[in-house]
Amino acid sequence: MRSRTAETIQTEGVPRSVGRVLDLLEIVLAEKSCTLTHAAVISGLTPTTALRHLRALEARGYLDRDTNGVFSAGPTLARIAGSLRDDGPLERLVTAAQPHLDALAAGTGESAYLAMSDRKVATYIATAESNRAIRHVGWVGQNVTLEGTAVGQALATPGVVVARTGAVEPDITALSLALWDKGKLGFAISIIGPQHRLDAKAAEQAEAMLLRSVSGLSRDLGIDNNTPMPQAGVS
Repeated sequence: MRSRTAETIQTEGVPRSVGRVLDLLEIVLAEKSCTLTHAAVISGLTPTTALRHLRALEARGYLDRDTNGVFSAGPTLARIAGSLRDDGPLERLVTAAQPHLDALAAGTGESAYLAMSDRKVATYIATAESNRAIRHVGWVGQNVTLEGTAVGQALATPGVVVARTGAVEPDITALSLALWDKGKLGFAISIIGPQHRLDAKAAEQAEAMLLRSVSGLSRDLGIDNNTPMPQAGVS
């Protein structure tokens, strides 16, 4: 997983103090668990400043800190996340996508993923794992940079299958295709597996299956080139 530096997560129009707090929250969530020292290094803040902001997030329950001083997601954040996934648009999207992911994994022999993006970073939110002994696993909940990755380029060019090898992990090939979307969130399906198995012939077959899967999911969701994807909090 690629950690983002303070330089890459600054946002125009956001007050610096607010941006620093949000930067630290995103850093801890991306790292799963994070010490003060590590968070300060990634954010580019002094330990004193980072600790002040981290303590504020802890006080509001967005972060939790254990006896060793390691920060992780807190109870408030867990409650909010749970409420958003409770039969909301994203939960319905995951439910609709799962049969297509299962079919892709069965048809290609590789793992298939559904990713969601806020146009700054992509997060994998659902998967169907390959049944092979050597397979790609473990990306659900992981953030992936958009720059230089298959999923990032796919989200930038909906309707085009994008392939990349070694963009996130060495010797791993990803093929990604985005669903059409005119909202603030982007969604894409990816097939990910070892480079030696996804050779030119296998990649061509996987691309055809990926196109059919995304087309089928789009029909299931009632999406076409002129219809936005459902957004979080919108029925």
